[in-house]
Amino acid sequence: MTSTPSVPRKRLALFDLDHTLLPLDSDYEWGEFTIRIGWTDREEFGRRNKAFYEDYLAGRLDVHDYVRFATEAVRLRGADAAAQAHAQFMREVIAPAIHGEALALLQKHRDAGDEVLIITATNEFITRPIAQALGVEQLLALELERDADGWITGDIRGEPTMREGKVRRMQAWLAARGLSWGDVDSTFYSDSMNDVPLLEKVNHPVATNPDPRLRALAQERGWPILDLFASQQQ
Repeated sequence: MTSTPSVPRKRLALFDLDHTLLPLDSDYEWGEFTIRIGWTDREEFGRRNKAFYEDYLAGRLDVHDYVRFATEAVRLRGADAAAQAHAQFMREVIAPAIHGEALALLQKHRDAGDEVLIITATNEFITRPIAQALGVEQLLALELERDADGWITGDIRGEPTMREGKVRRMQAWLAARGLSWGDVDSTFYSDSMNDVPLLEKVNHPVATNPDPRLRALAQERGWPILDLFASQQQ
């Protein structure tokens, strides 16, 4: 009796974005950028932006309130002005923060034949151009509701890509391709305790530039720790 050769599992390399592939938080930095270009008030917006960011780090962010707040300036100015501002944001803030270490890590997985995805809690308006700049086609980001004219309303469409939501969005992505978790060999890179649900779900969790709590958890569980931007901090 001959055995049927097993089919190799599809290999996936999943990446958080902020503080993982980038040494900054693109959502927070976009808010700071809108202050610099005069779209938002430095004192009031800056105070609220900082408070929301602290809530995110603490794992208590009300994402619906935050997205309404964070997209208001964009909504009010319309698509053309928003696109021009985002292009400036990419030149001035994001491009200098794209380091060779991140690009090399992405390329390493491509060379190994892995399918590469970015899965991020930051909204699609901010992150899609960043994913393109990193050469990553597959992006699972927080999706924004659109009105009849196709412009964002400030509401979230579907499942937010946060905490357990990242697991559910990945499950939906797999199901749309006729796959389940058992059909893939998955690696996930993240810096944040918010991503523990997905780190626990994949085959190969990698704590990347981890915050102190995630670093301690990774050490406790024996997860690899990657300080991707260590050379930038020396």
